[in-house]
Amino acid sequence: MLFNSVEFLVFFVATTVLFFLFPHRFRWFLLLFASCVFYMFFKPVYILILAFTIAIDYYAGLKIESAIDPRVRKHYLVLSLIANIGILAVFKYYNFLNDNITGLAGLMGFKNHIPYLNILLPLGLSFHTFQAMSYTIEVYRGNHKAERHFGIYALYVMFYPQLVAGPIERPQNILYQFHEKKYFDYDRVLAGLRMMLLGFFKKIVIADRLGVYVDNVYGDVQHANSVSMLIALFFFAFQIYCDFSGYSDIAIGAAKVMGYDLMKNFDRPFMSRSVTEFWRRWHISLSSWFNDYLFTPIVVAKRDWGKWAVLFSLLITFLLSGLWHGAGWPFLIYGFVHGAAVSYEFLTKKTRVRLSKKIPGLLYNPISQLLTFSFVCLALVFFRAGTFSKTKLVFKTLFSFHFSFNLTQLCAEKGPLNLLLSFLVIFSFYFINKLYKSRLTFAFSIIAFFSIIILSKDVSRTFIYFQF
Repeated sequence: MLFNSVEFLVFFVATTVLFFLFPHRFRWFLLLFASCVFYMFFKPVYILILAFTIAIDYYAGLKIESAIDPRVRKHYLVLSLIANIGILAVFKYYNFLNDNITGLAGLMGFKNHIPYLNILLPLGLSFHTFQAMSYTIEVYRGNHKAERHFGIYALYVMFYPQLVAGPIERPQNILYQFHEKKYFDYDRVLAGLRMMLLGFFKKIVIADRLGVYVDNVYGDVQHANSVSMLIALFFFAFQIYCDFSGYSDIAIGAAKVMGYDLMKNFDRPFMSRSVTEFWRRWHISLSSWFNDYLFTPIVVAKRDWGKWAVLFSLLITFLLSGLWHGAGWPFLIYGFVHGAAVSYEFLTKKTRVRLSKKIPGLLYNPISQLLTFSFVCLALVFFRAGTFSKTKLVFKTLFSFHFSFNLTQLCAEKGPLNLLLSFLVIFSFYFINKLYKSRLTFAFSIIAFFSIIILSKDVSRTFIYFQF
């Protein structure tokens, strides 16, 4: 079920009303049932995958906590990880690995007879898989007690607001909240609805509008030029940010209406003065997941390597982060270039600190932000293009310095009007976002609401991160 659909509006209202009407002891069941309905809207049979991993992880959590022998505890953790990573590997990475085996076999003069799987990737698989793994890892580390209530543990994995595209929660933050009594709080409900409205504004008014231009340029790169390609790169950065942070706002807002607090997932990432800072502000729930469960353990395990342990861990972490985003070499390259950038910043940290003290902040900060944003936009070419051939063509077009182009062709049927509207929605986002908590909230909420109503009829798109 898409957030930006009439079905979700009906679903959200009905679920929320019933939630406050139901006694506390039955609310977990209502939310679990509603989450199942929400997920089964996409492909009903895939609910069995969730049921399988939920059962395995619930059982493993109990066994990990009760076992005295460290080896037994580790065996149940491995069982949980194999179940989750195994499902992810089959549905998301099997055909990618098979493609590479076929290519390698061809170079050696052999044929690959391993069959391909004609299956669809379950929506949000990477998100709820990582959330499930964080539970058994935290229980194993002794940071959280195993959940005894099977239904509430299932709800932890399947809570509908963040089931498909996060935020990726930790058991410490959300599990206890499902045990608490929640009461109707007018101010909290209003705050949640405002956050949802801002999320819909980001998605429908900004991301979907920018997507019109981006799709037309990327869909006809052969006839694009340096200027139109540069605009497309700039627009896509804002498109993916507003698309993904818009989803997070809707998810956090929907949970807040019912009294649940989800973690913050974005913190003005385009204001970052370094790539390292960017990843502290962008998709925070994923970045912190990789930091806690991959980067830090590798650094600790390889601490005898000194600074090389950090560099090795950074590259491994970012390569796997790129692979998390998609099963393909362009995504691995996307992760690698970010890992290389963060590694460079780690090695030059002292030099950059000294430089920042010599250059006035009014000059150093904007330049740092511009360079970081430019790097992010260029790296996103690997993300958006999807193939090496198109990526190469995009960069060739971008740096060809060819300036004559046809606006009507590149901006869809309404031509320059679409381009103008695209710039306007970016500026309107800054004003809406900046003034949303001020005394002008009501007025801007009305503007945002009617903007959504008007533009939702023009363009309707799924959320970009649903594919992950």
